[in-house]
Amino acid sequence: MIQKEKIKDQVLAYVMLIVGSFLFAVGDVMFVNPYLLAPGGTYGLSNVLNTVFPWKISYYAICMDIPLLIVGTWILGPKFGFKTILSTILIFAFTWMVETFWGYNPVIHEGIVDAASKLPNMVQIPHSEMFFMPDYFLNTVVAGVIYGIAIGLIFKSGATSGGSDIISMIIHKYTKISLGTLVMVVDSVITLTTLVAFKQIRLPIYSIILIYIEGKIIDLIVEGIKSYKTVYIVTNNVDSMRNFILNDLNRGGTLFVGKGLFEGAERNMIYVSLDRTDFIKLKNNLHQIDPSAFVNIIDSAEIMGEGFKALPIE
Repeated sequence: MIQKEKIKDQVLAYVMLIVGSFLFAVGDVMFVNPYLLAPGGTYGLSNVLNTVFPWKISYYAICMDIPLLIVGTWILGPKFGFKTILSTILIFAFTWMVETFWGYNPVIHEGIVDAASKLPNMVQIPHSEMFFMPDYFLNTVVAGVIYGIAIGLIFKSGATSGGSDIISMIIHKYTKISLGTLVMVVDSVITLTTLVAFKQIRLPIYSIILIYIEGKIIDLIVEGIKSYKTVYIVTNNVDSMRNFILNDLNRGGTLFVGKGLFEGAERNMIYVSLDRTDFIKLKNNLHQIDPSAFVNIIDSAEIMGEGFKALPIE
């Protein structure tokens, strides 16, 4: 049974990896590239190069990803794993397919016109004589959602994004600057290439908005909606609180005994994890059970164990 569950989880992980890689390619070619955006990473830089020096995005990206993987493995050790290498190959293949058969045409726009009818504030489709009337904000939101779902699925499958993140990891090894800070710095530098290349301040601004939306969606995919609550209840009415949790909520919990710092008096504290529905029931009855109770409520991204999500098999 356990072996079957492990196989099922592995199959699901590879399905998420494939779907995530495909969505990344769709988001990059259909939404990011036509609007001249560069939301970090090797593919962000590839979008800029693709527009300035016409060559396929996938070719630029793979020419950067392969050396980065080799250098990263040499300096940091083989920590990237098979799935990250597979993700790199899949994203390259899907990006090549989309840009070959779809081109660099935008999905979201307010109309396409030819060069003879060009009006101010129009954007030229890369490598084409056609122009389109942009809808920057809606396109940025949709691109951020697609990117976030794509990278979230890749992360959840057990792979990493690789690419420019490897640069951050290498710098982190020798400088000890936090990895999060370095990722932001590297992505920001890549984002600013749009300002240098296209001389439009709104492009890096929209790219940063895209990165923010992407990050929120990644957290949602990887961590899930924070619908669970962890509750610490300091109470003098332990029996009533215990009976309500056990009988009315049908939940278990843990009782701790400690001393208050101010008077040194012995106090009882109950630790319990609840879903949103049970938490609301508890909250609505707290005053009736013990009006002098002290309650600390913490959002829990994930709870595993009996009564909640099953523990991972591996």
